[in-house]
Amino acid sequence: MKKETVLLVVIAVVVGLLVGILVSKSGRPRATLPAAGPTAPTVNTQEQIRVLQDLVAREPGNRNAWVQLGHLYFDTNQSVQSVEAYNRALALDPNDPDVLTDQGIMFRQLGWFDKAIENFNQASRINPNHPQSLFNLGVVYRYDLNDFPAAIEAWNRFLQITPTGPGADQIRAEINFMQSHPQTPGAPSAPGGR
Repeated sequence: MKKETVLLVVIAVVVGLLVGILVSKSGRPRATLPAAGPTAPTVNTQEQIRVLQDLVAREPGNRNAWVQLGHLYFDTNQSVQSVEAYNRALALDPNDPDVLTDQGIMFRQLGWFDKAIENFNQASRINPNHPQSLFNLGVVYRYDLNDFPAAIEAWNRFLQITPTGPGADQIRAEINFMQSHPQTPGAPSAPGGR
């Protein structure tokens, strides 16, 4: 491969990444149940992270770059780095329910359930029709805190917003299970929580 061709490919990747940052959607639905183990980042992802790190070092006020960096850390299970990148984005715009929800998922992954709940509630206050925050709020209450009444409340609100579609039937089944298996005080937490 000629040096010119390699150079053009590298420039195209960097330009594509930067254009994606500038025009990207800031939030992606992130509905999770108990997570699987960490995955190894790809070389391409590591390069994207490096490019974004360089960009935010030069332009610390570039909110979109912070969000994208948070997403890449999220996708590679680098929870602490993701939380920090989302903190920087939220410092520039604290009223983004998608970023609050993504950061809440990372808080959950770290075992910081109170912070996760705070983020999901804040996202829901900002946008009462934000289904991802309500879905994930129910996940924390159901799987991590074993608080069936709070999970049922969050998921009923989710179903009011999203009565059909992906996840709705699963949520109904979860609610039915919790209602037919009431908790006893002091019951141990559900296995698989972080």
